[in-house]
Amino acid sequence: MMPLYPTATESLDLRGFDLVISSDSGPVKGVRIDPGAVHICYCHSPMRYLYDGYEQYRAQMGGVVRAVFSASAGYVRRWDIEAAKRVTYFIANSHYVAERIGRIYGRECEVIHPPIDLDRARTAVPGNHYLCAGRLVPYKRTDLLMQACQRLGRSLRIAGDGPELTRLKRDAAPATTFLGELETDALWQQYAECRALLFVADEDFGLVPLEAQACGRPVVCYGSGGSLETVRGTGVAPTGVYFGEQTVESAIEGIRRFEALEATFDPAVTQAWAATFATPVFLQRLREFVLERIPAAASAMGTS
Repeated sequence: MMPLYPTATESLDLRGFDLVISSDSGPVKGVRIDPGAVHICYCHSPMRYLYDGYEQYRAQMGGVVRAVFSASAGYVRRWDIEAAKRVTYFIANSHYVAERIGRIYGRECEVIHPPIDLDRARTAVPGNHYLCAGRLVPYKRTDLLMQACQRLGRSLRIAGDGPELTRLKRDAAPATTFLGELETDALWQQYAECRALLFVADEDFGLVPLEAQACGRPVVCYGSGGSLETVRGTGVAPTGVYFGEQTVESAIEGIRRFEALEATFDPAVTQAWAATFATPVFLQRLREFVLERIPAAASAMGTS
């Protein structure tokens, strides 16, 4: 449907509003608004399949889809860049994304991290298994974590569903357990019960590591992208361990380093770090951003 994005988005007529706030990782920044209205775009990333991830996405497509995608990508990309020029203010969900917005759109933006729901956080006696959670798609590289745990002889639980499930099950060791797609509370219970969360994706932000930390559990993660902002892997009172490459060997090295330091991780410190990303913090920062730029919004927001 990508070739239809510009037409579909511009059919969303938001004229008549003084302020529009969009949550965007695609084309919605191009909605129609009145001249003089303010459009704040909370951007989770410019469309990765048009920019940084273009070749990766294209390589995974079948022949007909690839041909249509290749023929239309340039047009949609040009439209997207023009649509970005009509946005009044950009907010990025991470510094990682802010750099991408600057490079692709030529726009400066403030960073306001997304919120997590601390009301679901809980603690439990951790087990002797590791946890991997999220949609099972190729870029998450769940297979690397499976192989690392298999070579180390460690138990791994995998929460989630997706197109990679069949292949991953076929290659899994007996100590790997597939939990499927869990209800929210069941997933948070898995966070609380794991030895540590394993995370190897290069994410724009990544809520899963923060949710695990909200339950007091440390994270062993690939030290790139949003994980550098959501996991404190260095300095005073770390909440996890970074490893340097998306390879089995590097993941093994990260797990071993975590296990050598395991006794030094304090669940209370880890939870306190996650609390800095709580929903009230996000709402306050967003409110301040709006009021600094649009003082007239104070009455509508119930703020004096």
